[in-house]
Amino acid sequence: MQKNSIDKTNPVSSMTLAIRQDVSLKSLNTFGIEAKAHFFVEVQNKDELINILLNNDFKDMPKFILGGGSNILLTKDFEGLVIKINIRGIEKIKEDAESVWVRAGAGENWHGFVLYCLENGWNGVENLSLIPGTVGAAPMQNIGAYGVEIKEVFDSLVAVNRADGELLTFSKEACQFGYRESIFKNEVKNQYVIVNVTFRLSKKANFNISYGALAQTLASMSVTTLTAKAISQAVIRIRQSKLPNPEHIGNAGSFFKNPEISKMQFDELKARYPTIPNYPVSEQTVKVPAAWLIEQCGWKGKRIGNTGSHKDQALVLVNYGGATGQEIQALAEQIQQSVLEKFGIYLNMEVNVI
Repeated sequence: MQKNSIDKTNPVSSMTLAIRQDVSLKSLNTFGIEAKAHFFVEVQNKDELINILLNNDFKDMPKFILGGGSNILLTKDFEGLVIKINIRGIEKIKEDAESVWVRAGAGENWHGFVLYCLENGWNGVENLSLIPGTVGAAPMQNIGAYGVEIKEVFDSLVAVNRADGELLTFSKEACQFGYRESIFKNEVKNQYVIVNVTFRLSKKANFNISYGALAQTLASMSVTTLTAKAISQAVIRIRQSKLPNPEHIGNAGSFFKNPEISKMQFDELKARYPTIPNYPVSEQTVKVPAAWLIEQCGWKGKRIGNTGSHKDQALVLVNYGGATGQEIQALAEQIQQSVLEKFGIYLNMEVNVI
């Protein structure tokens, strides 16, 4: 981590920020859960962010950093300060013969950023099309889809230390990326707020269509010349066919991570369930689709009250309207227990429960 200096001698007055009370968060989370923020503020740049973090009126108050609201489950009102990150802007900061480095504000819509890259002929993020959320959330989760993870195009990010307002630069190594993991979900959880992210994208074609459904979809689209835009369109087609639109039915996408189990445990399961799908991770580890496990336990399409497992994708828990966060959390725990009892596998939640 590299520390940058900042000027705290003349901070912007917090009075310039519109701090509101008892604000509904229903429209700001893709589950559409009704919950309120005791205090709420939107920040447009790093200076506003630093000032609100260091403001004496809020310094010791619990804080929740809100991006696109696409990977959270609100189970209660937040008795503190919710800070909505609206830091925008995309700029090319340097390039060479093969690569281009692009910096994007943490509040930029992720899919909008992907489309911007495609329009400029920058390759590397096409497989990550239509993932909900913001640029700032992408490295926290090490988002991934269809054979690609964010770490493959990540260069660095700048984040603010919540405690003292210092700006730090995190390299790829410092982020400690893993499967849907980073240092921001573990060692330094709730200690930093991401301001911007820099990506190293390719000027040349280096496409990944190893994910089975992707190659099949491209073939069904009669794509003869492989391009980043064609891959993006195929990914969008797959996602729209499998995942419900949060604008129509509340959800946060994949609720659970695909579990990675030992080769020994997998071989035992394979003997009992010969059709179990799998993706080798290493010689000792195998990834098993959580959706398949959930479906085998009879949850796909099952509805309990105002929530349930989606009829087309068992991995997606949905709010049919009026569900509380506690109801969705209870459903998730029932699913976890049934998968554990049947397969001996514990499903970790991908969604952050607040």
